[in-house]
Amino acid sequence: MINLGIKAALNPIAFQGGPFTIHWYGVIIATGVVLALLLAVREGKRQGIPEDDFYDYLLWALPVAIICARIYYVVFQWGYYSQHPSEIVAIWDGGIAIYGAILGGFGVLLAFCYYRHLSCWLMMDIIAPPLIMAQGIGRWGNFMNQEAFGAVTTYAHLASQHLPNWIINQMYIGGHYRIPTFLYESLWDLTGFVLLMLFRHRKHLFRRGEVFLAYVMWYAFGRFIIEGMRTDSLMLGNIRISQLLSVVFFISALVILIIRRRQQNIPWYDSGISKD
Repeated sequence: MINLGIKAALNPIAFQGGPFTIHWYGVIIATGVVLALLLAVREGKRQGIPEDDFYDYLLWALPVAIICARIYYVVFQWGYYSQHPSEIVAIWDGGIAIYGAILGGFGVLLAFCYYRHLSCWLMMDIIAPPLIMAQGIGRWGNFMNQEAFGAVTTYAHLASQHLPNWIINQMYIGGHYRIPTFLYESLWDLTGFVLLMLFRHRKHLFRRGEVFLAYVMWYAFGRFIIEGMRTDSLMLGNIRISQLLSVVFFISALVILIIRRRQQNIPWYDSGISKD
């Protein structure tokens, strides 16, 4: 296949008028959040949880998740941000670490369920499929910002993967074509979403909490592999932080699943009991 020429990268700004600038990164993230909320509300009704609980949770969780995601990113890029402190709040340029967001949202969920007397395991089961869907959508924000990419490659290699030219052109970063690891992770996440949606209501397949644990293991496994392909990973010495966390989360989820399976009093996921 012949490369007909490199076209300019896609404009990361969706709208600009006067003092207002809206970036595609924010639009895409917001789209994922809204779709995730709608799916969670629908499943919550099936499980007997009022929709207001999801709106209230998001009201608290979203700002905390964004702050934690940014803090996570800035901490591991402190060498740069210590010299450019004015850019610490510039989240519209990227730099949102998903593991930071997940940890922040999880912390809020624990507190929220405690004060609302909700089953935390059930809430996590409900939220898990929409969450991994939102993660898959959110990776396209990285695409627009030309981040979360892999090693240098060639046009011919990208074309051999049957990628459309608009993706290939956007992967021309810093004078070189790059492996689209954002795409690999997006496809992995969306595949996990489809599988969880297909199987979570199968009778006597998942016990309470296991949809969430399956999500953790699926995401962690894929993230570990894909993170190894990236060249912009957050590092702690010679260790990729996301790979380390992926190992910890995968093993922890597996151990918890095995331990809880030995407890006969844990209800099946689709029993519809929402209160502890």
